[in-house]
Amino acid sequence: MITHSTPSIKKQVYDRISYLGTVSKADLLQHFALASSSMTRLLEEMTSQGLIIASGLGSSTGGRKPVLFQTRPKYRYLLGLEISRIYSKLGLYDLHLNTLSVIRWEMDAQMTPEHLADYVEGAAADFLAKEGISADQVLGIGIGAVGPLDRKQGIILEPEFFPSPHWKNVPICDMLTARLGIPAKLDNGANTALIGEHWALRNDDIEHALYVHAGINIRSAMMSGGKLIRGAVDTEGAVGQMIIQKDGPRLRGQGNKGALEAFVSVPSLVERVRAQLKTGRSSLLSSFSSDRVNFATLIDALSQGDLLVKEQFAETASYLGIGLANLINTFHPEYVILGGPLVSADPLMFNIALETAKTNIYHYPEYSPVFSHGMLTDEAVATGAAIMVLHEWEGNE
Repeated sequence: MITHSTPSIKKQVYDRISYLGTVSKADLLQHFALASSSMTRLLEEMTSQGLIIASGLGSSTGGRKPVLFQTRPKYRYLLGLEISRIYSKLGLYDLHLNTLSVIRWEMDAQMTPEHLADYVEGAAADFLAKEGISADQVLGIGIGAVGPLDRKQGIILEPEFFPSPHWKNVPICDMLTARLGIPAKLDNGANTALIGEHWALRNDDIEHALYVHAGINIRSAMMSGGKLIRGAVDTEGAVGQMIIQKDGPRLRGQGNKGALEAFVSVPSLVERVRAQLKTGRSSLLSSFSSDRVNFATLIDALSQGDLLVKEQFAETASYLGIGLANLINTFHPEYVILGGPLVSADPLMFNIALETAKTNIYHYPEYSPVFSHGMLTDEAVATGAAIMVLHEWEGNE
């Protein structure tokens, strides 16, 4: 069962074991204000329940070697769903977040919410049958979706640039709960990606992290003290409205003038290349009609060393670096994760953005965050959505 109440001490201990991977009773006593006898009884109860298992003996400090515990991966299972503008992905995971099955679908004009829900229902049934799992062994399905959202009500509100026009005010949690018979939990994809990446970095004990996704627009998430930072409303794409040029251009006539997304997004990059081609600039794309100049053809031209396209990608990366520096100077994270189609298009995007950001970080190099593509990359959103369900689980039968 998934709840929103304060976790019980048993669930807190379970979460600590899950986060660390393998721990001794002494490790847990350093973190929890429990008597040794109380911790012993709790670990015995959790072992009897099947939540945790003994996984060997640790190193001795002079006495008997301590028993090591870890969570039991096959005790229950999790589903994680990513809903984006380009594709959607469903994964089945055990409680160690091992991927057992995964499938993805293209988000074309025919992919309505109803069709996607039908696909998810069918794929989930196939996953469970393949693994020999019953539906009551699945804790729930986590959903990481493009916003804006009503996270508490489980509704996708009015996302922009979806191929199908039907993705407005979609009660996605109710739809999937009705089809799957399990709880569903919704958050924006940037948040679930950061949840996933933070889990993957758990051995590094990262407390403060920034995630920025550059694609159709700019999406971001922040974490402080190991917890997501949330505003009064879903603000996944708000960073794209950061003004970096007074009275500058607007993206497709919307948003703030001179906003970051007017310089760093797939649509703005395509528009700038088309504009340059109209002036007669030489390029591998010079003979293309305007409608054939799209992100796919830009990627192809970039891979062939087209100087005009490379110039425009580099300019996009520089603006991304400026936006990053503004966020970093405000938040001061330890770890900065960059993702999305623009960043993964070519190494020059990551490298130029990083160097531009470093040049504009206050107190650099004394303060120097780690920059990364992330550990999970394309798997981060769906994996993080599954972890979100695990976090909400009470730890009961």
